[in-house]
Amino acid sequence: MDVEFIRDYCLKLKGVEESFPFDENTLVFKVGGKMFLLLALDSNPISINVKCEPNYAVELREKYHFVEPGYHMNKKHWNTIVCEKGTNSKLVLNWILDSYNLVFSGLTKQKKLTLK
Repeated sequence: MDVEFIRDYCLKLKGVEESFPFDENTLVFKVGGKMFLLLALDSNPISINVKCEPNYAVELREKYHFVEPGYHMNKKHWNTIVCEKGTNSKLVLNWILDSYNLVFSGLTKQKKLTLK
């Protein structure tokens, strides 16, 4: 799993935009103007932040050593995933999709309609 793979996956999701609102090393993906993924371009191994339901976020941290509380984020709602060698790519992609769906579901009806 590399930066371009994650980027391509995110950009295939409906209504996704990318930007660098914080610095030149943190690529942010948004849907409806709301962040659902932050990708650290300068980390090795690759590190991403994804939004998560609070109880599920804790469960993932307890189950997987490569899932940590969200770096520089609200630790209740965000997890950092360190995509080290051997990390299950399918699992990570599912968490990215979960993050996207969580943020998308919180958008107003009007905003959702404009994205469809």
